Amino acid sequence: TFSLMFLDLKMPGMDGLEVLRRVRESCPNLRVVMITAHGTVENAVEALKLGSVDFVQKPFTPDEIRNIARQVLDREAIEEVRMDDAESWLALTKRHITDRNFAEARRTVCMAIAAEPGRAEAYNLLGVLQEIAGESIEAQKFYRVAIDIDPTYRPARTNLERITSWKKFGSIDLGDDGRNPMKGKPKLRKEQLET
Repeated sequence: TFSLMFLDLKMPGMDGLEVLRRVRESCPNLRVVMITAHGTVENAVEALKLGSVDFVQKPFTPDEIRNIARQVLDREAIEEVRMDDAESWLALTKRHITDRNFAEARRTVCMAIAAEPGRAEAYNLLGVLQEIAGESIEAQKFYRVAIDIDPTYRPARTNLERITSWKKFGSIDLGDDGRNPMKGKPKLRKEQLET
């Protein structure tokens, strides 16, 4: 069995989102990274809801692909046992987001805030969770908190600019070295976040 699949969004015969749906049915534990040249927020959100763990824009280098693969596989190794630092809680939060376990993601990001309240990345992730739930006003508030904490924190700035623009193109930025598993994924209802 394989642990990771790179899947192009545009393919002849069947689009990548349909392949992702079928992969989820037959291999629910397989991690899928979507690849695209022209992704939209809607595609990224849809891919996230279907279980994609990352979303990569073309063109990319072989080193970028290797780094993404390493990050995705490293996230799998994170366990909750004896975690007391914000960095570990944030990594676990990202894993829960990519696993579509949004209630656990909310819980673990709160643990990260408890461990280190001044961490901009935690508030950015809270904004991401709100945005996935379709709560764009609440998402904007968390992105602004992240920027207030650290005015140089690029993921929150990128997310805030995207969510407040008319075109709303681009991807949701989790803060993983510029890579974004949320890009193009569909929004979830608030009750899906709470279950």
